[in-house]
Amino acid sequence: MNSALPLVLAGPILRHCDQDNFTLWIVTSEPLNSLTLMLAERKISPLEGAQRQCFALGERAFQYLIHVNEPQLNKVGEAISYQLIDSQHGALFDHVEQLTYTPQHQPHFVVKTEIDQLLHGSCRNAHHHSGDALVAADTLLAQDTAPSARPALLMLSGDQVYVDDIAGPMLYAIGKTIELLGLRDEQFQQTALTHSKQISYHPAAMYQRHKKLLPRTEYPAATGLVRWYINHPIFTSSIAENHLTSLAEIIALYLLNWSPELWQQIDIPKQVNGLSKANTLRWQREWTHLLEFKAGLTQVRRLMAHLPTYMIFDDHDITDDWNLTAKWEQAAYGHPFSKRIIGNALIGYTLFQGLGNQPSRFAAEITPQLQQFLDKPDEAMHDQLIDNLLEFNHWHYTLDTSPKLVVLDTRTQRWRSESNLAKPSGLMDWEALMEFQQQLVGQDKVIIVSAAPIFGVKMIEAVQRTATFFGASLLVDAENWMAHPGTANTLLSIFQHRKTPQQFVILSGDVHYSFAYDIGIRFRSMSPKIYQITCSGIKNQFPEKLLPIFDKFNGWLYGHFSPLNFFTKRKRMSIRGRRPNGYRSQRLMNRSGIGLVKLDANGAPNQITVLHADMSQTDFKPPRTA
Repeated sequence: MNSALPLVLAGPILRHCDQDNFTLWIVTSEPLNSLTLMLAERKISPLEGAQRQCFALGERAFQYLIHVNEPQLNKVGEAISYQLIDSQHGALFDHVEQLTYTPQHQPHFVVKTEIDQLLHGSCRNAHHHSGDALVAADTLLAQDTAPSARPALLMLSGDQVYVDDIAGPMLYAIGKTIELLGLRDEQFQQTALTHSKQISYHPAAMYQRHKKLLPRTEYPAATGLVRWYINHPIFTSSIAENHLTSLAEIIALYLLNWSPELWQQIDIPKQVNGLSKANTLRWQREWTHLLEFKAGLTQVRRLMAHLPTYMIFDDHDITDDWNLTAKWEQAAYGHPFSKRIIGNALIGYTLFQGLGNQPSRFAAEITPQLQQFLDKPDEAMHDQLIDNLLEFNHWHYTLDTSPKLVVLDTRTQRWRSESNLAKPSGLMDWEALMEFQQQLVGQDKVIIVSAAPIFGVKMIEAVQRTATFFGASLLVDAENWMAHPGTANTLLSIFQHRKTPQQFVILSGDVHYSFAYDIGIRFRSMSPKIYQITCSGIKNQFPEKLLPIFDKFNGWLYGHFSPLNFFTKRKRMSIRGRRPNGYRSQRLMNRSGIGLVKLDANGAPNQITVLHADMSQTDFKPPRTA
């Protein structure tokens, strides 16, 4: 481990940027002094009050959220350079390596009120064997020298980090980062460890948290066939051996996902002692994949320094199956240690993702309390902050673009099952869906961001429904919009309402494969046109041998002309699958990538593409007419 830390540890990352707003996220190793923001030729000095928010993450880690809000702050359609100048250290970004695109000497961005194209994706697992598609997105921007030709924004629709799926070498790096940055300790309740200081990051302690640390509870089995389901772990991920627990671990994970500089400070051994033979091989495999991930972080930073980036959580940002059933909620929030683990992940999401989407939504309730807690950590304040975040109901947001972009919170506004608390909850309750409908009033075209596909693969949904019948919804991640009758019927009614927009583009992720559907309403003239576009994952994939089987059976049983469709909740909807690269019998693409969607003036997609890490592309061709 090297001793000298660079001033800029992570970032810059552009967040909410439009005509009236400029939002920038960075983390530094020292507190900054008087700050000046240069936006093109405009000088804003000094940044004061809400314009510069500082969060003391640790002794040598300080997060800054720069947010300037003024009418007509940014010109539309022009390249706007930016620089942050500290009164002591000078221009902060001049010494950040490979931050700009040739021939520019400063990072810059373009505000687009009309979304003509955008990048979108989800599910970026650092140690997965697939390539990091964000690196390919950066290469795409580097190849096009005209800033006006860039996508309008980058939309990350969930699982930006995997709190519940941590590689052994990554956990080792997290321990070193906590030490290097002086990230703060905390106390635990009702667990084998009473303090985060007691956590060991020696390789011999890896891959054991699901057995020795994470809490368990009793779930009443739905049938006698699943008695083994009793005493199921609260944290249901099948690979939770290194599930993160403390806030310091969460902070370190985020920084390691975005910071090339931190990786330069850490040496992870490839050969380690104290592991079983199987886990030794696993460590070495994960070590190799993390080296590949680390090599692309400079490009990922450059991409996010030039494209306004928006985010929303899905389950792995917090933990697998987060709020999937009411029974899970009872167990998770009723245990002090599991509630603290979930709360720490939600604090991490707020700091590293949520605040930047639209800072004003957090200004009154969350930001002051978050700053106060980080300045002087206190256990009672820690618990109170978690309670407030769990009750917070403004995670969703909209962008006043054309088409209007509506980002849904499908995790904290659940419609709980009334017949059986162990059945999957609806992804949004009635009140949230009514608020969503109000966002659509008066719009002729709209882009909806839903972490899980609204219109998914029916064959996989049928398997999940069967598992739910036998009381095993948590085992198969039985989480889809059609799983809860109330949510499904209300949502479909919104799409069928005669005052809905004429163009819907739905962007989703979550599932670790990609597909695109063209959707209409049966037996209705002047039906709105709906496009379900799913791109997943950025660095993750579905089990390779299993997906082609689901794809084939889905085509046989639930193809466009199948009469079985009339026995589903979507019977009023006509769904046509697009063909990846024109393949006749294939509808699902199982390969990591980032989605690129281009829209025409009416808001309809005229290009749906997945860009893969090796710069190859999968184009989803429109379905043939019947």
